[in-house]
Amino acid sequence: MTKRTKLTIFITTLLLLGGTAGVVAATRREKPVDVRMENVEARDLTASVTASGKVQPRSKVDLSADITGRIVSLRVREGDVVSKGQVLLRIDPAQFEAAVQRAEASLASVRAQAAQSQANAQQAQRNLARSEEIRKTNPALVSEEQMEQLRTQQEVSQALLEASRHSVDQAIAGLTDARNSLEKTTILAPMSGRVTRLNVEEGETAIMGTLNKDAATLLTISDMSALETRVRVDETDVARVAIGDSTIIQIDAFPDTTFLGRVVQISNSSVRGATGAAPSADQAVDYEVTIQLLDAPPATRPDFSATAKIITDSRKNVLSIPIIALTVREHEALAEADAPLTLGRSQQPTIEVGKRDAEGVFVVGADNKVTFRPVKVGIAGEKFFEVIDGLKPGERIVAGTYQAIRELRDGALVRQMEETVAPVTKS
Repeated sequence: MTKRTKLTIFITTLLLLGGTAGVVAATRREKPVDVRMENVEARDLTASVTASGKVQPRSKVDLSADITGRIVSLRVREGDVVSKGQVLLRIDPAQFEAAVQRAEASLASVRAQAAQSQANAQQAQRNLARSEEIRKTNPALVSEEQMEQLRTQQEVSQALLEASRHSVDQAIAGLTDARNSLEKTTILAPMSGRVTRLNVEEGETAIMGTLNKDAATLLTISDMSALETRVRVDETDVARVAIGDSTIIQIDAFPDTTFLGRVVQISNSSVRGATGAAPSADQAVDYEVTIQLLDAPPATRPDFSATAKIITDSRKNVLSIPIIALTVREHEALAEADAPLTLGRSQQPTIEVGKRDAEGVFVVGADNKVTFRPVKVGIAGEKFFEVIDGLKPGERIVAGTYQAIRELRDGALVRQMEETVAPVTKS
């Protein structure tokens, strides 16, 4: 093999090695991460709490009977508008009318007995007084024994008179009770409103409300002029809700319309389950918030499903960042007092410097490399956090995707990902 041939082989080998090294270097070159970038801007933010519930009238009355009897007259139907004092239904009064008649007869009888007792008492008093006068003029005509008998007779007559008077009072009370029971056979409207529920028909038997409230409820009258919705708010959100907060309400029956409301009451105790027991440790704890509807349409009915968006706070023209941009990383050095101590051979304490988690965002530099920067945030809107400290207007930050932000590290090279536009199909 000649020298020229050897030189040619050597040069070719060097070129091949150089090419391979170049490919490896190119392969190892950092590949940029595709992310979404946004500038820090000022926006109007609104913090809210969303909860669902049912529409209910502020005032409603469940009517039940105080007596048991058959309904002989039903004057209303479900949906009717009634006025206070209007007759709603009547229960068969026959037995109660008979009870009134018995009470009246009993009262007349005891009054007659009372009159007789009064006459006897007066006669006994006169007999005693006459005998006392005779004894004063001639003691021999009336003995002491006769005087004792007259005094005893007078005392007995007076006691019988008192008893008869109490019997009259008792008979009057019985007559009053019988008349009250008779009056309860006619059920009147206790308030003006609409009959929103009717559970009975004419001919059915009404039972006393003290026996079974649900089964005894005859009908419900609701004041539909003032409506409210009661929603359940989680314990993590209820502390941000205050009485007077404005509310935007969407009723499922009117899907294209929103209504205004105002928080009027917040429960002090958590909502209990169907059994009445308090929530257990592994159950969600909710509190009932009552919201008054300010402009509900006339067609609204009780038990309509509603979703309320309670406005808890708002900010005008404040710096903000997308919620997805905020992440957590190890950043700040631990203070010496918080760092663990280790003792070496010299028994001198040394401090281990650690890291603590901090909330922040990745700021994009001019070279498209990112740096994690702690940020202090305020209220949260639907899509953005208020920035209190840590960023300036116009700075670029990484605003997506979630996967990219989760895997980013300081110094990573990024590039703006291309927005995909859905193709438009012609019909």
